[in-house]
Amino acid sequence: MPKTFLMKRSAAMLSAFALAAIGGPLKVQAQPSTSYDLAIADLVMANHILAYTGVLDAFGHVSIRDPGNREHFIMSRDLAPAQVAADDLITYDFDGNALDKLMLHGHSERFIHAEVYRARQDVGSVVHSHSPGVIPFGMGSAALQAVYHMNGFAHGVPVFDIRKSFGDGTNMLINNAKRGKSLVQSLGNSPVVLMRGHGDTVVASEIRRATARAVYTEIGARIQAQAIGIAAGRPLEYLSPAEGDAFEGNGDKTEGTDRSWNMWVAALQQSSSESR
Repeated sequence: MPKTFLMKRSAAMLSAFALAAIGGPLKVQAQPSTSYDLAIADLVMANHILAYTGVLDAFGHVSIRDPGNREHFIMSRDLAPAQVAADDLITYDFDGNALDKLMLHGHSERFIHAEVYRARQDVGSVVHSHSPGVIPFGMGSAALQAVYHMNGFAHGVPVFDIRKSFGDGTNMLINNAKRGKSLVQSLGNSPVVLMRGHGDTVVASEIRRATARAVYTEIGARIQAQAIGIAAGRPLEYLSPAEGDAFEGNGDKTEGTDRSWNMWVAALQQSSSESR
């Protein structure tokens, strides 16, 4: 079966989940009544965008800092991202305790999000994925680099190795506060941290930016792997920190963030209509 057909069918299936989950066609959510409603709509949509783009599969999760209380965060219950709806969202405190919807089973790795928000007041959204193109760069084969302007933030990317703090034989999961704090120490002030044998965690000031960073971290990793293969041992010229920072801009928003987000939303909507 041709790869393009498989990709199209997969996208259509995912978008059907997405639009059903948020209550029908995207235009229903175009004008949320409050900033809280907008944040919730974006959180649901981010789950589907990240599934649609292949950054998340059945696993992984995305969260936002609660717009009504900076000491809380919101993420879905333990559910495949493509199936997440607003009713699946749970509010947590920074100790990982659910504050509502206590009957729902939460993600065991919510402590990634809790400890990032506790330590980084600049962070408004967190994405944890098992992004496949990124995995090799957490294994020590080569350091992940900023290869083009869209992943210009990816310079000096740290790697978290759970063995260094917790020894051999862990299940690799960040499923308690102690492991979460250790991961955050590796993250430092970076927008992304790789996790050996696991994936990565990406942060940003708001969810649309975090979503874009997660996608372009994956794309950049694939480009870098391709460039390494083509170079056949010859040196490669990566973006300098100054070049990456210049594209990121002085603030935490660029034109490219909303442009990418709107493209992904439109693609989901188009795929949904084609699947009917």
